[in-house]
Parts: sequence; C-alpha cells; structure tokens
Amino acid sequence: MALFGNAHSIDPAQAQQEYARLLGHGEQVHAAYLLIRDTILFTDRRLILIDKQGITGKKTEYHSIPYRSITHFAVETAGHFDLDAELKIWLSGSATPIQKTFTKGVDIYEVQAILTQFVAR
Repeated sequence: MALFGNAHSIDPAQAQQEYARLLGHGEQVHAAYLLIRDTILFTDRRLILIDKQGITGKKTEYHSIPYRSITHFAVETAGHFDLDAELKIWLSGSATPIQKTFTKGVDIYEVQAILTQFVAR
C-alpha cells in the first residue's frame, strides 16, 4: 500500500481536533503527516493510517496499528534521481511491509525518530 505525493507535517493539535472521533479517551496525537489525501497519525498508543479512497475521497479506510504489533521498520532516504523517501513497516504475522512514500518536504529521519520512540517502549 504505497502512497505517492506531496507529504507534509500537520500540527498535532489540529490533527487531534480533526480526528477526535478516532481517538480513545485520553489518547494524544504526537505527530501527523498528510500525503495528498491520506494521513498518518502517530498517537501515544498506536499508528493510525487514514486512507481516502475513490475519486471523491468520501470513502475512507482507517488502519489502527498498535505499536506492539510492529516487528521492525526501515527508512530509505531520497537520492539524486529518486527524490522520494520511504518508510516500510512490518507487522507481526505479515511478510509484506506497509509502505509509505514521502517527498523532500518531510524529514524522514524525524518520522523514524517518532516511530522509534513508540515502538521501542
């Protein structure tokens, strides 16, 4: 499930308000990224992948991934010819990683550091 496009960070407080219906009692958004129409939320409890579908984007799929189910992850930095950076996340019980693609507008090292903070608990 790869996403391509213009990724950028979203203010966590704004994401907290916008996606409040998805969050559990007391759950806090620590970081959020927008990739064209899709969104990635890093909360204090889980990773939430918001996948807008269809032409209008009215149909939305929400993936909730508890950090404890992430077995490992990798980042691939942008190069001279490949300007996009990638985040790959492997979940227990799945051989195929979830892949998210970020453009130069996002610091992939920052994304990795946020994920490390929650997975390494």
